Parts: sequence; C-alpha cells; structure tokens
Amino acid sequence: MNERSPGRGPFPKAYEDAKAAERHVDSSQTRSPSYKLAFQDGEFLLRDELRPVRLQLELLKPELVQLEQGIESTVVIFGSARIPDPETARDRFEAAQSEARKNPSDPVLTRKLGVARRNLANSKYYDEARKLARIISTECQCSGKVTNVVTTGGGPGIMEAANRGAHDVKAKSIGLNIVLPHEQMPNPYITPELCFQFHYFAIRKMHFLIRARALVVFPGGFGTLDELFDALTLIQTHKIKPMPIILFGKEFWQRVIGFDVMVEEGAISPQDVDLFQYVETAEEAWELLSRADGLNEINTEE
Repeated sequence: MNERSPGRGPFPKAYEDAKAAERHVDSSQTRSPSYKLAFQDGEFLLRDELRPVRLQLELLKPELVQLEQGIESTVVIFGSARIPDPETARDRFEAAQSEARKNPSDPVLTRKLGVARRNLANSKYYDEARKLARIISTECQCSGKVTNVVTTGGGPGIMEAANRGAHDVKAKSIGLNIVLPHEQMPNPYITPELCFQFHYFAIRKMHFLIRARALVVFPGGFGTLDELFDALTLIQTHKIKPMPIILFGKEFWQRVIGFDVMVEEGAISPQDVDLFQYVETAEEAWELLSRADGLNEINTEE
C-alpha cells in the first residue's frame, strides 16, 4: 500500500501521476499535446489565459520554500545595483580619469568621469550595507531561530553587499531576483535555497513585504524609488502595519526627493515625513532597528 500524507485520502500525489503518465503506449493520440497532463504542459501554462495561474504559482512557490526553511521574519535592504564595492569604484574612476585626460574637451568623457567620481564617493554605502547585514545576521540568527533574515533584490551593487554581509557570518540571506531584458544574474552570496526568480514585479514586491519587520533603503534609481514609495504608500494608507523605514544618506535623499515640498504643496501630510528616518552608518541603523517598537511582529498585508 502506498503511503499518503495525512488528510490526502486515496488520491495519489501529482508526481506519482506524472511518473505513471510516462508509461503510456505510444500512439498518435498520446503524442498529441492535448494528451499531456495540464501541469506538465509548458506551452499550455505559458498561454495568456493562464496568467492568473502563473501569478498564483509565483506567489506560492517562494512562500512555501520560506515556510519550509523556517524563515520567520526579514529585514529588507534596497539600493542601487550600480553602486560597486570601493575597490571596483576606484579602478573605474582611475580608468575614466585617464580617458578624460587624453581628451578633456569630450563631453561624453567628462560626464563619464563625473559619474565615476560619484560612484567612488557612493561606494561607501556598499561597505555600510555589508556591515549592517553582518550586524543584523549576527544578532538575529541565533538560538535556532531564523529571524530578521536579510533580504535583497538579489542583484549586484548594494544588494550584493547586503547578501555578502550575511554570508560573511555564515548566516542565511534571501535574494528575490527578476527576469529583465538585459542579463540579470543573482549575486553569489545569496543562500542558494533562498534564491528566487520572478517574472512579475508586483508579486516580487509582495514578497519583499510579507515577512518584513523593517526596510533599509540606500541610494538608488527608479527600482529603489519604486520599492520605497510602494512601502510608504501601503503604510500611509494602512494596508500594512507600520514598520521602521531607514534611509541611508540624508544628503542624497533630500537632493533627489523634495519631501518638504510635497508637504508645502499639500500632496502629503506633515506627519507622513515621520514614516522614515535618516542615518549615515550601519551602527546608527542598527541602533534604530534594535529599539523599534513592533520589530518582533511579522508584517501582513490585509
């Protein structure tokens, strides 16, 4: 008698039927695409009409894996994929500087040098993200619990730094990668069994927040801003419980986003700017995180 999971009754598991289906007699009927089991038919699952099913699968797969891995809560770290580690930033700056010296009147090289100079200055955030992830992972992944697991978008730059910090102390970390038109590979520091790939940005953003107890946001571009404002909107509209939102680099954020202007224009309320706090170092960020009310509550979207 085959063993069944509790509550399954007499029904076989899907993989048992899948194996049984391989034993069919070859014929023109069994070779037809219509004869494939629906859940094994890749062409069928990729049809436009199956989008709702694919959305559900993409939501469910990472959820089940994290449950099996015992992930209780996360601290999500956002930031630019384009901010390199200090050594790489230094090499790129020196290369751009050398090019610009050869042709100082070339505006393209001048701009390239300016970007390289800013990347070199911003590379300090790579070190801070790595340091903060080390602190969080050391303090929280103890006593057999897997709490406040560092989670990133899984790519390079700040994301790599955060996963690397957890890896430094042999702690688990999560990477939520996404398929993009250009090559987007997961960084090598993500815990392999917690490295996920997404098709839908919306489902990926849900997974950033499902277990989040805090968000830490480093300087970044459109993607980072999208993730930040998504969280701020959900908290502002009471769709999720409030949580600490920490912005690294006050000068950057005040240059990029006119929060005070938004208040002056009546676009947001004065208290909305209290939804986040600025820090400059990993130590400052950890001080805020460790003192935050409700840090031990797992966040859920209603």
